Amino acid sequence: MEKKLKTIIAVLATLCVILGVALIALLAKKTSLKETLIEVNNDKDVLMNNVAQLQQDYASLSTTNDTINLQLAVEREKVAELIEKIKNTEASNAKKLKQYENEMASLRNAMRGYVRQIDSLNSLNIALKQENEQVKRDYEEKSAKVEQLENTTQELNKQLDKGSVVKGRGLSVVALNSNGKDTPRSSRARQLKTCFSLVENAIAKTGPMNVYIRVLGPDGILLTDGTQETFICEGEQLIYSAVREVDYQGQELQVCIYFSPGAEFTKGVYTVEAFTEKGKIGITEVYLK
Repeated sequence: MEKKLKTIIAVLATLCVILGVALIALLAKKTSLKETLIEVNNDKDVLMNNVAQLQQDYASLSTTNDTINLQLAVEREKVAELIEKIKNTEASNAKKLKQYENEMASLRNAMRGYVRQIDSLNSLNIALKQENEQVKRDYEEKSAKVEQLENTTQELNKQLDKGSVVKGRGLSVVALNSNGKDTPRSSRARQLKTCFSLVENAIAKTGPMNVYIRVLGPDGILLTDGTQETFICEGEQLIYSAVREVDYQGQELQVCIYFSPGAEFTKGVYTVEAFTEKGKIGITEVYLK
């Protein structure tokens, strides 16, 4: 009996040891599963955070290139779809999470490619902008030089035109009687003789040239032969009293113009002005008794 009791005690002790070992193993396995579950959940959270960061990175990309913008829109849609797939996947589904991690890596690599393209385009745009600014500066400088040259040319032309005007000197006027002799008396005067010299001018236009005189009577009224002919001088239309065509060849030329008013001269001062179409040659007076 005592032997049997010892046997039972030994069996119970063995069972207790086995049960204890099994309990310890079960507790260890439970702890390991809990730790694994926590680790899996952490892996999902990390993946979700990484994909969310990737979404922000894609959102920050911008360019003026329409083609790249369309491609970026497609990639952003893929990232949004990946976020939804991760949300709807159990943390314990390691195979799916690994697949999504690979998809994220592929999307990130694609983003790096777009970053390089955008940086390259930005660099090109900066270079083009700088080139355009340089072209604009060069154009403005050339335009300024052309304008300066035009102004200089215009000024030289003005000076040349001014210098090419034929001038006169020694303007004088006398009254002549019916015999062509000088007379100071109005009662004997039949015509006025105006003489002057066209001075030498090497750059003046040569050839036929009209020379005009305007005679003002003592009352200040312009005297004519009744024809009322006009000429243009420095843009102004004037009536002349008499005209003569001369052949000017750039050398000094003596000119005389005769004027008969078609009426008797009266006592007083007669004023005579001489012109070419380029300008006024001079003015003089004669007093008739």
